Amino acid sequence: MKKFLALVMAAIMALSLCLTASAETTFEITVWAAEEIKDLTIKQIENFNANSDVKFAATVEAVSEADAATSMITDVEAGADIFCFAQDQFARLLQAGALTQLPADLAEEIKATNDVSAVAAASSGDAMYAYPLTADNGYFMYYDKSVIPEEDVDSLEALIADCEAAQKFFCFEMQSSAWYLASFFFGTGCVSEWVTDGGDFVEVHDTFNSPEGLIAVKGMKKLVDSPYHNSSSAGTNFASGAAIVVSGTWDYETVKGILGDNMGVTDLPSFEVDGVQYHLGSFSGCKLMGVKPQVDKEKADALRQLAQYLTGEECQLQRFEARSWGPSNLNAQANEAVQANPGLVALAAQAPYAHVQGQIHGSWWDIAKVIGDDVKAATDDAGLQLALDNYYNKIAELFTLSDDVKYGWTIIGMYNAADGFFFTDYSDGKSTWTDDLTLVKNDAGLWVTEQPYEIPAGTEFKVRQGLSWDNAFPADNYVVAEGGTYTVQFDEATGEITLIAE
Repeated sequence: MKKFLALVMAAIMALSLCLTASAETTFEITVWAAEEIKDLTIKQIENFNANSDVKFAATVEAVSEADAATSMITDVEAGADIFCFAQDQFARLLQAGALTQLPADLAEEIKATNDVSAVAAASSGDAMYAYPLTADNGYFMYYDKSVIPEEDVDSLEALIADCEAAQKFFCFEMQSSAWYLASFFFGTGCVSEWVTDGGDFVEVHDTFNSPEGLIAVKGMKKLVDSPYHNSSSAGTNFASGAAIVVSGTWDYETVKGILGDNMGVTDLPSFEVDGVQYHLGSFSGCKLMGVKPQVDKEKADALRQLAQYLTGEECQLQRFEARSWGPSNLNAQANEAVQANPGLVALAAQAPYAHVQGQIHGSWWDIAKVIGDDVKAATDDAGLQLALDNYYNKIAELFTLSDDVKYGWTIIGMYNAADGFFFTDYSDGKSTWTDDLTLVKNDAGLWVTEQPYEIPAGTEFKVRQGLSWDNAFPADNYVVAEGGTYTVQFDEATGEITLIAE
């Protein structure tokens, strides 16, 4: 009996050691988070470690939500274990196999505790593949209360007049960003809805070129024709002569720091055409967190716990307190401080006029943003209609692209196609980030410029596929360190760009 008991005790001790070893397993992981929340994310992971049997040795790297998807699909295996991304990148990541499906019970829990639109953005069919992180990716209006009377904030025409009278700028990205420019079209009921099949865009229902679209550009022209219009969304403009900036929650602390008690925050105004009022619309979206598929089931389970914690109520409120990020968690949304935040209040006021940003062809952003320049150049209604016709024709061409164009690679950036050179100085009025330089595939399977180019130091560019931003490298712009004459070489297998000196 003593021998039996000794064996039992030995077995219990061995099992205890195994359980202890298992409980103390530390996983080495990489996490990608935006620069502004990098330090906070490190602290949150440390707090998770202090209160959990699961431990992580985490390397947290600053990668923006806009760039994470491009980096992940280049090499999923080498990508981060946990990463944050903008909702419009969801389909690309899912197609690349970069997202782990959530178990059904966890998915149901997250659905019950988060904003319905954020849950939808993280789902494909009935399955969830990501964790809602925010529900605040939209825009509204900041204004200087010492310049803009409160009674004028609902009228675009009154706001333009106030800015002109005070010789202060009205900052709204009408000639540099389709994301903001679409607000006039959404305000008149226009849509641009894209249909995909197996990752390819096969159809679009776009009504920008319509009687309602013509109303939209008539309203837009009032703004872009003003000598005090500035096509920018940077909150820092308040420090250099702006009275109005259309931006989002990410600029709240910046604007508050500049304007202090003079900071006004509200939804977008209405504009008038032929005696009818149209409230400006907007895009809306969210940020999500993804977990990369793992071979090790134990590590996969641990990462799932960490992702759930990082996107839970506690961590969402910490991000709100630190950076004014709007929570997707319903309890966090009901928090008294969140409810009192002027930026989130304005976003909620704008919500009835907002369109959820779905999957959009990557070329659309370049095609649509040109409307602002065309509208400014127009001298009559015929010119405005021509702007819409040009837009519509370019949209239609996307579905007739040859395979050479669709699957080929080009350079876009500080390059002027008309003159065929790279440049760093915009003061001469040369276009930038609008012209593509075609690359050709050589015998080694690499994409290269057809000839060498003189490229100044400081020149920035990206390489993209199919004249679209869906696949563009590197995640941050490529910056030429030393000027010289180069052939540009691109390896689509690795996403690597090389300058070959002549």
